[in-house]
Amino acid sequence: MRTTRMRLVSVAIGLLLVTLALTAQVSVASAAGRPQVAVVLGPGGSSCANTLRLCEQIRSALSRSTVRGRALEPTFRENLADTLALLARQGYEAVTIWGLQGDPPVAAVARRYPEVRFALIDSSRAEVLNAPPNIQGIVLRTREAAFLAGWLAAKLEARRPGRDTVGVVGGIAIPQVTEFVHGFVAGAKRATPRVKVLVDYSDDFVDASKCSALARRQIARGAGVVFNVAGGCGLGTMKAAADAGVWAVGVDSDQSSLGPHVLTSVLKSFEAGFAEVLRQVEAKRVRTGRDTVLTMRDGAAGLGRVSPRVPHSLAAQVEELRQRIVAGTVRVPGVAATRRAE
Repeated sequence: MRTTRMRLVSVAIGLLLVTLALTAQVSVASAAGRPQVAVVLGPGGSSCANTLRLCEQIRSALSRSTVRGRALEPTFRENLADTLALLARQGYEAVTIWGLQGDPPVAAVARRYPEVRFALIDSSRAEVLNAPPNIQGIVLRTREAAFLAGWLAAKLEARRPGRDTVGVVGGIAIPQVTEFVHGFVAGAKRATPRVKVLVDYSDDFVDASKCSALARRQIARGAGVVFNVAGGCGLGTMKAAADAGVWAVGVDSDQSSLGPHVLTSVLKSFEAGFAEVLRQVEAKRVRTGRDTVLTMRDGAAGLGRVSPRVPHSLAAQVEELRQRIVAGTVRVPGVAATRRAE
C-alpha cells in the first residue's frame, strides 16, 4: 500500500512539473505585474509537441506585444471547469482557449463569470452551444490560401496527359478542415473548370495508414496531386504521393522538408490569432459576442515554399493571384458556394 501511494504521489508531482515547465516556457510575465492574458491549451501534451509548434507561436506573439501572458495545458486528469474557473477568478483581462472550444465547461464557466472575456482561437462562436455574450471567436480563414494551392495543383495537372484529377484527404469534417477543402476545390475549379476533385475523409488525425490508403486510392483513380488536410494522419498522404511519384500539398506548417514531391503547403498561423487577442487587450477593447475573422491579408494563412520544379511563369501567376485576392479584386467563394459548384 505504501509503495502504491508513493507511486501515485510521484505521478502527481511529475504531472505538476510538466505543467509548470510548460507555463515557464511560454510565459513572459515580469516583476512589473501579473499576466494579463491566460492561454489554455487542449490537454494531453500533444499540442505543444506537434508540427504546428504551437507554443513557439504563442511565445512569438507575446514577445511582440507589451501584454504579459502565461499559458498552461491541463492534463486529462484535471477538471477543466475548475481550471477555467480558477483563471476567471484571478483577474485576467482575457482567457484565450485553443483546442477546447467544443467542451461544455467552456460555455458554462463563461456564463458564471460574465465580466471575464473568453477568446476561442481558430474557432467560431457558432461551435459553442448557446454561447454567452462574453465569448469571442477568432476565426483563421484559410480558404484563400487553399484556393491558391488548388489553382496551382490544377494548372500543373492540366499539363499531364489524360483526364485532369486532383485529390484531397481530410481528417474529420469539422469547420477547421472543410475550410481548407472547399478553398482548394474552388481554386482548382477556377484554374481548370473540368478538373475532377476527389475528396475523402479519414475520420482520424493520427493514424497515417488510414490517410495513406485513401491517397493511394485517389492516385489509382488518376490524381496527380493530393492535398493533406489531416494532421499526423496526413503524413500517410504525403508518403503515398512520394511513393507514387505525384505531387503532394502540405498543411498548417511548411512540409517541403518531406521531399521534392511537395508542391507547396497551405499555412495556418495560430500566432496571428494570439496576436489579435493581445492587440485587443493592449487597446483595452476586447471584443465579445461576435467572431473576429483573420484572413491571408492579416497573416493568418498563406503558402509555404513552392517547389522549384514549378515553372517560373506559373509561380509568378500564383503570386499575382495572391496579390489580387489580398487586394479584394478576386473573391474566393465561401463553403456554401463551393458545395454548389462541386
